Amino acid sequence: MRVLGPNCLGFLRPPLFLNASFALATPPSGDVAFITQSGAMADSVIDWAIKERYTFSGLVSVGNMSDLDAADFIEWFAADAGTKAIAVYLEWLHDGKKFMAALREATKKKPVVFLKGGRTSAGGAAISSHTGALAGSYEVYTAAVRQCGGLVADSIEELFELAEALSEMPLARENAIAVVTNAGGPGVLCADYCERLGVRLVELSAETVKKLDATGKMHSAYSRRNPLDIVGDALPERYGAAINTLLEEDYIHGLIVIQTLQTMTDPVADARLVIDAHKKFPSKPILCVFMGGKFTDPGIRLLHENDIPTYNDPLKGAEAMAALCGLL
Repeated sequence: MRVLGPNCLGFLRPPLFLNASFALATPPSGDVAFITQSGAMADSVIDWAIKERYTFSGLVSVGNMSDLDAADFIEWFAADAGTKAIAVYLEWLHDGKKFMAALREATKKKPVVFLKGGRTSAGGAAISSHTGALAGSYEVYTAAVRQCGGLVADSIEELFELAEALSEMPLARENAIAVVTNAGGPGVLCADYCERLGVRLVELSAETVKKLDATGKMHSAYSRRNPLDIVGDALPERYGAAINTLLEEDYIHGLIVIQTLQTMTDPVADARLVIDAHKKFPSKPILCVFMGGKFTDPGIRLLHENDIPTYNDPLKGAEAMAALCGLL
């Protein structure tokens, strides 16, 4: 008989309504697997997932790994047809070769996003008091993960945001991305973040601009460049014309759609346009940055219900697109 733990929360398999743990509840069923060395973190993640409707194919807390370890579960979820992406939080390993071999094989089938605890001397000391283990070099761990085809996250929030994007959207065939926005400021910030992360915002061709003009939906002051600022008074028809025109272009391989809330903005109708565009162009990743709160929330919920990743900050959208371009 194999042993999970000790010092762990247990194992949950939401699609089977299986909760072999002492977690208070089971999160919604989905296609992201979560492997964590911290049981308490898993408990809080489950509570958050229930509130935010974040979905999981499985959650496993490996604890001190006296027998079964992270590599075993990476291998298992890599072979699981119901899992599309794997998120991993680890503090230490006792068999680096086994971990790298499992990770290398897993990333041939599906994306794996990794978050390392104990990247500083203070964090390493905390690991020692937490589990009695040595943290190891953060640089060595992350270099090994990248060498095996995995992606590296910088925070818990980013870990799950990247896993969500990678599970719901196809990878970009080329690093050639466009941005549509109804506000200049967020578009500028998104361009800054994209350049910093290595995401290439392609220059719109003269032919593309002619096609946009020919829709008859563009404002006379729209930017005519990437990011494509379609101006604050954009109604859904203008968003639809911009989104579909850009995605129809062979040289554009992904799209970030930014929406800020103006008096005339219709978040639900804009969300429906994005959902329809994803159905029409399933091979191109589409991410949304719907910025707002109370009045924007119905559109955000509609996007989530239809597996369209959406964020509240252009930085998060740029980071997710960087992951889809294989840059993290």
